[in-house]
Amino acid sequence: MMRLTVIGSGTLAPTPARVAPAHWLEAGSVRLLMDCGPGCLHRAATLGLPWADVTHVAITHFDVDHWGELPTLLYALRWGTEPARHTPLTLLGPADLEARLMLLASAFGDGVIAPDYGLHLVELAPNETVDLAPDVQLATAKTEHTPDSLAYGITHAGHRMVYTGDTGPNTTALAAWARDCDLLLTECSLPENRAMDIHLTPGQAGRLAREARAKRLVLAHLYPPVEHPDPAAIAAAAFGGPVEVARDGSTYVIE
Repeated sequence: MMRLTVIGSGTLAPTPARVAPAHWLEAGSVRLLMDCGPGCLHRAATLGLPWADVTHVAITHFDVDHWGELPTLLYALRWGTEPARHTPLTLLGPADLEARLMLLASAFGDGVIAPDYGLHLVELAPNETVDLAPDVQLATAKTEHTPDSLAYGITHAGHRMVYTGDTGPNTTALAAWARDCDLLLTECSLPENRAMDIHLTPGQAGRLAREARAKRLVLAHLYPPVEHPDPAAIAAAAFGGPVEVARDGSTYVIE
């Protein structure tokens, strides 16, 4: 069984109900945070999530709404916990992760690149698979958003969830890679009349889920204009399966 909690279902547009992207996945011994957008730590605390027990952080790409809170997390794990953390954290992300962390360290200090508890960096390319634990695997695929953006697929106990991060409507390869996943967590940024090449509308998200033969579709990364009319209804018409619009705090069991 895996348990997914959506910490942040929004974007860089500030709204009272949605903070920026962050998703908490419990799978066996793994406590994985996928993306770490602004506002997510205080939201995690509000939701009662054991954020200090995080074992892995996986960044999909380097837009600020997807990793802007990472320095805060790295320092909070040292100074915001009692007792202080002594277990190394594994940080995964696209190529250039270490170089970008070095730039952050020049502004925020060495706790970003060399915290006292230890930091293990893993730079990933598309179509890689790594073990997060003996029974938990993380796989990657390229997405059509930025040159370095990745989607993540996590497999545990015979089940698989896929998180697209940000992507564009050219999703044929992504759908093939995500085929038959138990849960597809995808961005749904913009209404149909504001479609663009680097994000998905509800209809495009639904078509991706249909092509992937996903069992369930969960929509996140919503800018305010996409909230009305009902994005779930639009996505469901294209998908033909169950669709839910995530809220901050939404929880899904994958089994």
